[in-house]
Amino acid sequence: MTDQQPSFDRLLKIMDELRAKCPWDMKQTLQSLRHLTIEETYELADSILEEDMDGIKKELGDILLHIVFYAKIASEKKAFDINDVINSLCEKLIYRHPHIYGNVKVADEEEVKRNWEKLKLKEGNKSVLDGVPVALPAMVKASRMQEKARGVGFDWEKPEQVWEKVEEEIAEFKYEADNKSPHKKLEGEFGDVLFSLINYARFLNINPEDALERTNKKFIKRFQYLEKEATKAGKKLDEMTLAEMDIYWNKAKEL
Repeated sequence: MTDQQPSFDRLLKIMDELRAKCPWDMKQTLQSLRHLTIEETYELADSILEEDMDGIKKELGDILLHIVFYAKIASEKKAFDINDVINSLCEKLIYRHPHIYGNVKVADEEEVKRNWEKLKLKEGNKSVLDGVPVALPAMVKASRMQEKARGVGFDWEKPEQVWEKVEEEIAEFKYEADNKSPHKKLEGEFGDVLFSLINYARFLNINPEDALERTNKKFIKRFQYLEKEATKAGKKLDEMTLAEMDIYWNKAKEL
């Protein structure tokens, strides 16, 4: 492995120069960068899903730039600098891995997770769920909450039990739908179905966010094939019957 320090020092030097000389970089604040950071994170997630190593490298660089940028702005405010960020992270990692840096013995990954959550409570969190960001997308949030609850032993024992819960929630949702219940009631029951399915996916080691995004990509690919082939045939989608569209759709599924 090459020496990493010169490249990091080079990045810090460039950040200093941009902050001092570039009109756009000089204007940025913690708040103005926030939405850009979120966008870069999603772009990284997309590259990971596609297993695009060049894309992952690029997006990691963009996120690293944002980290350095935030630290630079904070240093100007005399709050902290990049060294404080790194040292704080190092201390946290050491503290939360007593099985590596202390005398604690662990049997497996699950015990590591349980110890992690217990240590976070000792750090001042009033709830195991405090570490789940409020702004997370709902599906990701549900998955993270379930994982954290599992970390302190609040979980089903077998996947069969979870599937029974899924079937129970689907039956309740269908009952409310069949009886034309108020929208709020239907929405609540549908949320219960999704939450239970996410729970079941966790037991099968399926990431629900990744699974849904793969299906989204599959739908986009097939629908765009349908559009392209319809155009070749001189047809407009809004003038075609569903049966005509299905012919192209089924061909797309064979690709």
